[in-house]
Amino acid sequence: MFKPNTKSLVGYLPAGFPTVDDGVRTLIAMVEAGCDALEIGLPYTDPVMDGPAVQDAVTRALENGTRTEDVLRTVERVAARTQVPVLVMTYWNPVEQYGIERFAQRLADAGGAGCVLPDLPVQHSLPWREVAGKHGLDSVFIAAPSSTDQRVAEIAKASTGFVYAASTMGVTGMRSEVSGANLVARIRQATDLPVLVGLGVSNGAQAREIAGFADGVIVGSAIVRRMLDAPDTDTGIAEIRALCGELAAGTHALVGSP
Repeated sequence: MFKPNTKSLVGYLPAGFPTVDDGVRTLIAMVEAGCDALEIGLPYTDPVMDGPAVQDAVTRALENGTRTEDVLRTVERVAARTQVPVLVMTYWNPVEQYGIERFAQRLADAGGAGCVLPDLPVQHSLPWREVAGKHGLDSVFIAAPSSTDQRVAEIAKASTGFVYAASTMGVTGMRSEVSGANLVARIRQATDLPVLVGLGVSNGAQAREIAGFADGVIVGSAIVRRMLDAPDTDTGIAEIRALCGELAAGTHALVGSP
């Protein structure tokens, strides 16, 4: 999914936020500003991993009537306009309700690269991984600081594309300090896949710090917050474009970057 010896910035935004069409505009702007890949969130009524900003955005998307088909069409429109991997971040229930085979087929047809699945236990993930692999989709699982070494090894073995390392315990959201070096080192003992760190990153300095020990940075809440706080959509997109430029500069600043 990512080139070897590079540092990658992944930006997150839920589909349907602030609207389906404006979400597509925003995601394209994020790539133009320097994101190397995108995570498009699938709005869900029980987002156990999402912090206040993402929950607010997801609630607005659901109130707008955003459904799984809208998410897949968002992937299709963004993938057609960009040259970067586009993943869906989704909880398991919506995939199961939509139909595993049907979801994987539609995501692959839309040009999607895979899924991040925060609540699907790896020990129960084989049915998804088999279907995803058949359609050429990557399956990304999340390791937490509390994960045992055995659990980290299981997560690394089940993941394809990259491994998502949570910088901290808890839900998504901006943090004044970021960490994760120890967890990244433990994951590297178990796999040669790239290891990207998410949760808590909100500025270029933090992105640069994370890129110093990981293969990339994943940013969601800080991006969402810019739109939530903007007086209108165009201002929000401009604010997000500026933030992603700053994050990309921090992520790509180190030796070996593209």
